[in-house]
Amino acid sequence: MRRPRHLSAEERALWDRVAERATPLHPTRQEPAPDAAPVPKPKKPSAPRSPAPDFRIGQKADTTRSHDIMRPLVDRLATAPVNMDSKSFGKMKRGKLKPEARIDLHGMTMAEAHPELVSFILGSQSMGRRLVLVITGKGKDRDEGGPIPTRLGILRHQVPQWMALPPLSQAILQITPAHLKHGGHGAYYVYLRRNR
Repeated sequence: MRRPRHLSAEERALWDRVAERATPLHPTRQEPAPDAAPVPKPKKPSAPRSPAPDFRIGQKADTTRSHDIMRPLVDRLATAPVNMDSKSFGKMKRGKLKPEARIDLHGMTMAEAHPELVSFILGSQSMGRRLVLVITGKGKDRDEGGPIPTRLGILRHQVPQWMALPPLSQAILQITPAHLKHGGHGAYYVYLRRNR
């Protein structure tokens, strides 16, 4: 710790002249002399920490908790507003409407899947199709337990985001997970806008 420097006689005289002319902000408070050692502030008591769970060397960490900050994709799609005819939407969700075309993306990388999806959706809209099926697969668990978690089913999560952005967003009226007979959570029904 550094020792406080004491004022010389000249500095002390200058300080006294300044102090005589100054008006105190808090007249009742006692100010320490300028050459006095500073008074240390009392430390706040820290909150007690919860004990760490028992852990043995070689034991695997608990990886059952999800790393997602957002709600699951299925929940977000389920709570999305219905933009199409509600009767047709109900039939589509129950698997009663037959898709007019389908594309299977699983096994592709994101770089391969994105242009294929754009071409398929825009081509389907230009042909006048209304309901198409986009198969992404459910995804494999590829998380090796590293510091950055790897998402389960990258295409399954990425495809709806691509469809929410231009140029696909202008062509799509509704997206919903497919019925079990058409692939369940590994596929999406995509209801297209009429081509104008």
